[in-house]
Amino acid sequence: MHSTFSFTRARRLLAAAILMAALPVQALAGLMLNPTRVVFTKNQRAAQVELINSDSTPATYRISLVNRRMTENGEFTGADTAGPDDRFAATMLSFSPRQVTLLPGTAQVVRVMLRKPATLAAGEYRSHLHFEKLADTGGASSVETQAANAQQIGVVLNTLIGASIPVIVRHQTEGASVTLSALDVQRGATGAQLSFQIGRSGDSSVYGDVSATFVPQGGSEHVLAKAAGVAIYPPNPMRKASLNLTMPPGVTLARGTLHLRFRERAEAGGAVLAEAALALP
Repeated sequence: MHSTFSFTRARRLLAAAILMAALPVQALAGLMLNPTRVVFTKNQRAAQVELINSDSTPATYRISLVNRRMTENGEFTGADTAGPDDRFAATMLSFSPRQVTLLPGTAQVVRVMLRKPATLAAGEYRSHLHFEKLADTGGASSVETQAANAQQIGVVLNTLIGASIPVIVRHQTEGASVTLSALDVQRGATGAQLSFQIGRSGDSSVYGDVSATFVPQGGSEHVLAKAAGVAIYPPNPMRKASLNLTMPPGVTLARGTLHLRFRERAEAGGAVLAEAALALP
């Protein structure tokens, strides 16, 4: 029998996940997942994911492993068969339970186990743990779906009946580096938008937060946009992205320098991994 937790415990987990992940996981029709990604490194063999039903009605979820590819625009597509550059982790992963029913305000731990083959080649492997809500057939969603308004670059939610998180296995990897390039500002009736490219090199994925700031000539720095939980997965060398820029009162996006930074997540140290600047006349 797998244990469940009280509503008080679920509320504490909800608050902690919001603070640590900075992602809108609580918006998925009453389902919250913590953490929103699992990474196996070195000799780690087990991890756990907590599901929390923050809705007012019971919900049943079927759990499965699926394989997905990321496009250069950050969208995910299903991968029924592995291509020459794909490294999926599903065959070396197991999990329990495979289906759960949660009463309102309760939580369930799902254990994820890893068993590496003896002949496993060095590199990063990835599959996705998918949680399908069985009680409601009104829509579909992924915590990896890009928001239509393009303000959230990384992991965001639509509604309603499912969620998925990446499960990453790193085996003898050397790491990755990040670059920022192709900065361009588009101006429209609703405001300004910064488009750019995030480059990735190395044998691992990159994951972090993006921020855009502006320093007018002779003035102080202003934060114009932030996006949390931005990822690029192998084998992709590049990801296109954009941010809507919010100007503070009295500041014009001209005669100054726009700075774009990619940082580690705060829990990983928050170090700047890449930086680029665009001078604006």
